[in-house]
Amino acid sequence: MPGRKKQLHHKSNKARHQPHQRAERNGNGQQSQSEKESENGPTAEPVPGPFRIAQSEVYGRYLVANRQLEAGELLITEEPLVIGPCVSGDAVCLGCYQPVGLGRDQYRCPGCGWPLCEASCPGLGRRVGHTTEECALYGERRPAVAELLSDRTSPSSVRDLYELVMIVRILLMRTHAPEQFALIARMESHTEERRKNAALWSHYEQKVVGRLRDEWKLGDLALEEGAREVHEICGILDVNCFEIGQKGAKARTLYPSAFLLAHDCSPNTAHTDDPRSFAILLRTSRRVSEHEALTLSYAYTLQGTLKRRSFMYEGKLFWCRCRRCADPQELGSDCSAIVCRACQQGTVRAVAPLEQTADWACDRCDHQTKVLDLERQMDHINNDLEAIDVHDIPGLENFLVRYRKTLRPNHYLLLSAKYSLCQIYGRIKGYLLSEMSPQDIVRKERYCREFLAIIDLLEPGLTRLRGLIMYELHAPVMVLAQMGLQSGQISRQDFQRRVKEVAKLLQNSRDILLLEPEGSSEHEMGMAAADAVTKMGL
Repeated sequence: MPGRKKQLHHKSNKARHQPHQRAERNGNGQQSQSEKESENGPTAEPVPGPFRIAQSEVYGRYLVANRQLEAGELLITEEPLVIGPCVSGDAVCLGCYQPVGLGRDQYRCPGCGWPLCEASCPGLGRRVGHTTEECALYGERRPAVAELLSDRTSPSSVRDLYELVMIVRILLMRTHAPEQFALIARMESHTEERRKNAALWSHYEQKVVGRLRDEWKLGDLALEEGAREVHEICGILDVNCFEIGQKGAKARTLYPSAFLLAHDCSPNTAHTDDPRSFAILLRTSRRVSEHEALTLSYAYTLQGTLKRRSFMYEGKLFWCRCRRCADPQELGSDCSAIVCRACQQGTVRAVAPLEQTADWACDRCDHQTKVLDLERQMDHINNDLEAIDVHDIPGLENFLVRYRKTLRPNHYLLLSAKYSLCQIYGRIKGYLLSEMSPQDIVRKERYCREFLAIIDLLEPGLTRLRGLIMYELHAPVMVLAQMGLQSGQISRQDFQRRVKEVAKLLQNSRDILLLEPEGSSEHEMGMAAADAVTKMGL
């Protein structure tokens, strides 16, 4: 059923080896993808188009399909009300959100001293970039703002400064874009619930309100009403933001209506962003029934239930109770399962996955595992994975070998390593397709198939990851078929069967990735798939 309204913590839970999921919602916490609007006594507010806004006293506002929707239907396309850097330790240009350095040779804005990509950045002076109003405010406060950013600044200090940018932009909108500010001010903030979270409230009180008031000398924050408004803005951002970015850019945005989508850990929509305008494009990823809630995932779908639920509660202040979270085997993916330490034969899973602190148990013996012990173990393994360079094929292969007796094959940490290998086998020096051994090509094919099998369970339909992994899979299938035919290991009939599979992979990949906006790397891959299909005479 739909869950509580949206929340997101200021910390990210994305690992470097995880497939990138753009436009990550900070959303409205709805708990199931098949909620009928009659549950919990909601009232519907009719609007034209494929969906309407349903209202529930328990769950607030959410979007419901007006009719049966087919996969690929465009639901929402809209430009951001406001955009700014993500909350991270990474320095980015305030105009285009591409990574920048903090050294002395980095170009900086003449007016305020903030690092920019170059003097001709297309985002300078634009509403979605570094505006003249923002530049003037920073320029008057150089010692407390841009001059603190250098190559000696710690990542946490960089993070704290960049976190303020979007908040200041919203404050400036009170004067320079009052209509857009009014739309933002109407969004849910959950301020009173956030106040009960001592760590979260203290962070914003000290790092945001206090800094803007005492160091940046924003006068109206000296009043209680001004401080309360900043807390409201912080809550609105945590609750309603999308993280977006194409080709290295990283930003977070607020959109006029996309924030109304519900949450589900196996959603029925897919979304992306235009690399030029930062507009969001949101489509159905599979068939959606009439009256079904429209959903997206606020957490990374390829993480395990324990991690996803913890992430959502820390920032969104609700415990997800969707169908996937309630299933110990996560819709058949089993991507949290580990090998039993005691008997070495059984599989340890959550017995009561909706009870976050409940013990996990083996399905073959009496052994049980405390959740805290499990979390420490997973953090240790995750740290090992994070320490491996994403282009280090031997390192990633060794990671899979080291933990194959600890984690079950579909565990999300192994999937993360396999996804990296799917992408870099055939793409880096020493491992190009023409240089790879037959064993390496077989490995790439196996990893792609294993990964695709999980995506088909958790993100079925017209989803970006399916399109990407099918494109990666077509090459090893084709190469191995050619090698098999030439060596006499397969018959011509078997060869033709594999060629047909390659054609289907390319066609499906084309159909999915060409839905991505022009200028994105995914759209370019879709064009490559389309070209390959044409060359095959299909």
